[in-house]
Amino acid sequence: MDRLRRYGVNPYNIAVIHGGPGAPGEVAPIAKELSDEYGILEPFQTEESIDRQILELKNILDKNASFPITLIGHSWGAWLSYIFAAKYPKLVKKLIIIGSGCYEAKYLSIMNDKRVNRLTKEENVKVESLFKTLNDINSKDKKEVLEEFGKLMSKSDSFSPIVIENEAIDFYPEVFKKCMDDINNIRNNGELLNMGYRIKCPVVAIHGEYDSHPYEGVKEPLSKVIEDFKFILLDKCGHSPWNETFAKGKFYEIIRREI
Repeated sequence: MDRLRRYGVNPYNIAVIHGGPGAPGEVAPIAKELSDEYGILEPFQTEESIDRQILELKNILDKNASFPITLIGHSWGAWLSYIFAAKYPKLVKKLIIIGSGCYEAKYLSIMNDKRVNRLTKEENVKVESLFKTLNDINSKDKKEVLEEFGKLMSKSDSFSPIVIENEAIDFYPEVFKKCMDDINNIRNNGELLNMGYRIKCPVVAIHGEYDSHPYEGVKEPLSKVIEDFKFILLDKCGHSPWNETFAKGKFYEIIRREI
């Protein structure tokens, strides 16, 4: 698989970073929407640790981007972009994070409660089974399992989705498991949040009010560690604002203004 898609023309000084982890292609709609006005890079992350994904992203951007760059990261990609901006502050002009996960573990119970309450009893049993399979080193067909798991999470995270199917072009279960283990470790020990002190560029966080990832777990921690931080909450909006009936227009209006 090619690890990069380009949209628009030079200079390529904006990159959209996908979520998952292990679900490349899902932020293509953002890149396409902005490509009439900007040169956009959509790099794919395939490595099985945060450090290796950061290096992978750095290598792709070194070869294709015009620095300093604006990073637009969604979900897992929001975390990855945040970590990249902390590690390479001189390379990032602006950071826009969309539907980011929490930066402190104390907010996880809110997310879990929301997801449980939004799914049926049968769906919750299925989620538990799928999650166990993803963590079983002996299980097979994990790609299909991750895809099914993602669909249930998308259902719980969406308010009024325009498209039901996930637009990711592939799924990488081992990337998902190992990178989530990594992020949980550095979130639990405080390293993730402390990285914010090293970010020097303006940071804008866009979050759907209905997103299962609690906005408080983004707004409150990051406002303490990032000097130039703006938080925008979208009404009637879930985890992926570009795919929400009532929020899509406002979302792109904000993106264009903030770029």
